[in-house]
Order: sequence, then C-alpha cells, then structure tokens
Amino acid sequence: MDFKALIQAEIEKKKRKVEKNSDILKEEQKEEEKKILEEDEQKFALLPRKEVVRKLRERGEPILLFGETDYEAYVRLKKLETLEPDGKKGEGSDFKMAMDRVDQDYLNEIVNAATSEGGEGKLNVVVRDDGTTLEDIDKMQEELAQGDSEKDMEICLKFLKFVLKGWGDRLNNKPQEEKTSRKGREEYAIQTQTVAYMKPLFKNLKHKKVEEDILDPMVSIIKQLMKKDYIKANDAYLEMAIGNAPWPIGVTMVGIHARTGREKISSRYVAHVLNDETQRKYMQGLKRLMTQCQRLFPTAPSRSVNYEREKDA
Repeated sequence: MDFKALIQAEIEKKKRKVEKNSDILKEEQKEEEKKILEEDEQKFALLPRKEVVRKLRERGEPILLFGETDYEAYVRLKKLETLEPDGKKGEGSDFKMAMDRVDQDYLNEIVNAATSEGGEGKLNVVVRDDGTTLEDIDKMQEELAQGDSEKDMEICLKFLKFVLKGWGDRLNNKPQEEKTSRKGREEYAIQTQTVAYMKPLFKNLKHKKVEEDILDPMVSIIKQLMKKDYIKANDAYLEMAIGNAPWPIGVTMVGIHARTGREKISSRYVAHVLNDETQRKYMQGLKRLMTQCQRLFPTAPSRSVNYEREKDA
C-alpha cells in the first residue's frame, strides 16, 4: 500500500472541502454585503439628491468632490451638520422663529424702556441655578463612569445644566450695547433655542430613561469635558452622533459569523443624529454646550477644538 499516495489523496480531499466551504462563505458574504448596501441606500433615499445639493450650497460646500459618489456627498453633509450645526446655512424655520421672538422681545424692551422713568432694556436670557458649584463638579468627576448608570445620568444632567447656566450668565453680563446688537440678539436666540432643544434630553436624564447606547458615549463626552480635554470630548461626540463605522461596506466581518457585528451596526454604531428630529436637536444643543464649555473653561491649545477661532470668539 502506497501510504504517500493515500496521504496526498487525503490532502487533496480536504483542500476540495475547504475550497467548497470558502465558496459558500463568499456567496454568503456577497449576500450580506448586498443587504448592507440596500439598507444604506434606503437611508440615502430618505434625503433626495436635490435636497443634499441645496444644503451643501447653503453651507458654501462643494456639491460633489472629485471621485465622490452621491451617497458619499450625503454622508459628508451629515458629518458637516453634526460637527458644525450652526455653520454656513440659511436660517431654518425653528431658528427663524427663535430670531423672530428675540426681535419682538427687543422691540418690547425698547417700548418698556421708553415708557419707564430712567428704564433700560435688559434682553437677558433666563438662567436657572440648581446650586451646582465647581467643587461639586470636581467631586462628580471622580464619581462618573463607575458602573452606576443612574448616578451617571444624574451627573450628566447637573453638569450640562451647569454649563448652560454659565453660558447664560456670560451673555447676561455683556454690556447693554453688545446685547442689543445684531450679534448679541443672535447669541440670545441661539441660547434660548438651545434651552428648548435640550429639554427632552434633560427630561429623560431626570427620569433615568436614557438608553445605554446613548448614555455611554454621553458619559465619555462629559468625562472629557470635566478633564478639559475637548479634543477627546469631540471624538466621543462624533462616535455618538455619526457612529464608529456605519458607512463603509465590509468594515465588520460578514457571513455566518457576523451576527454580533451586524447587531452593533444597527444599534450603537448607527448615527443617532439621523434617527428623529428630537434627537437631532438635542445633539445640536449638546454640541453647542461643548463649545460653550471650552469658552467657559479654556485649556491648552493642544486639548482644544478650533482653538484660534474659539480664542477670537
């Protein structure tokens, strides 16, 4: 008996089996990639190309980069909207409403000032103080992210309200001529609009009803803000708003072992900012509070986002 020939035959048999299994896996991979592509295309279909072009033009951005597909342009737009919610764009209906209210308040202040003896228009934002101090923030930094989700929600709520109060105080302490200027009234509108945007999130935090896949990155953001590491806070915000890797096809494994990865893509790693209008608004509000936090508590340029621009602001 030729043992060498038998061994060779067995090797060939196993090779054919491996190749067959490999072909099956490739087919399953193609099917999985096709499903992912179809899902992404469905998301893309939610916003027509014409609308993508309009929004990019409003921001002064190219409508299509060299070698870029329509879908990639859509992804670029969503990233711009997340990173620069108040960037170059036309006034949306909600912002216009806020500005209209400010203009009306301004007129009312002028009328009241004119009819009162020695009176003077204030144009102050409403500031609510829950008693949180800087000493409390230092203590909360040690207690945050210790495995107690209810405690984390309580700390996130207190910290965000603390920053919102600091922002309001900064605006209210400006000279009257600055407040009543066009820029001053815009800042007033943005702050009051942000208060409205954050209410749903504050309510969920208060009643301990924030989902884990939103709470976890939010805790990371707050932790980095407390450390004054605004670069890392911005990275955590991007993970929360855009997701770690929701766009590229084939980033996670696909095929018969891909169930866990696909579940992650459909939950935490999918951009929550795309889910509904309420979430989009409080994500925008959160980004504004991060900017204000850096202004209120500045740090080294290497740990700051857009340092020069913020310094000059």
